[in-house]
Amino acid sequence: MTPRLWTATEVEAGLPPLAERPPLERVLRWAKDFLIPGHPDLGRSGPVCPYTRPALRRELFHLGVGSGNLRESLTALRTGYTAKLSTMDSEDADLLTYLLVLPDADPGQVDAVQRELKSEFVAEGLMLGQFHPHCAEPGLWNQDFRPLRSPVPLLAIRRLLPVDLPFLLADNGHLDAYLARFAPGIPARLRAQLISR
Repeated sequence: MTPRLWTATEVEAGLPPLAERPPLERVLRWAKDFLIPGHPDLGRSGPVCPYTRPALRRELFHLGVGSGNLRESLTALRTGYTAKLSTMDSEDADLLTYLLVLPDADPGQVDAVQRELKSEFVAEGLMLGQFHPHCAEPGLWNQDFRPLRSPVPLLAIRRLLPVDLPFLLADNGHLDAYLARFAPGIPARLRAQLISR
């Protein structure tokens, strides 16, 4: 079953069902309070996620509560996401974000599903990210910073972008999919990362 997605404006207006509101509101508050501002431990200036503010501003930041079979929900969301991408201009497509909020999920399950399905997503030109209160993934600029820690477990879907190279270097299949999509137009600073690898 495809989860019902809500824009940030709809969540703030209290439109989701009563049982879904608390986790959706909590994740939206985290996005605004953590992802948009900078953080002293981030290791660079600027927001933790540079895409969140413009995605929210353009109503391209969608949230829904997952229930039932997690893999089936993700497959349905991926299909809907890809269909929506095909109707958008490139600038908006780069900002389109789907968050599948999983208030009852075990963080270990969220990690496992992300690892299992990430290759399929990357092959289709998408990123699948896992977030939860105990996520151990380090930041790119500070290995002691944990940018993927969220108050509620969730999985995020967005378009694969040229700047995503650092997230794909550890897996040859992911790297091949990235190169097939973006070479030879890879920015110079990212080409240097490839050479050093």
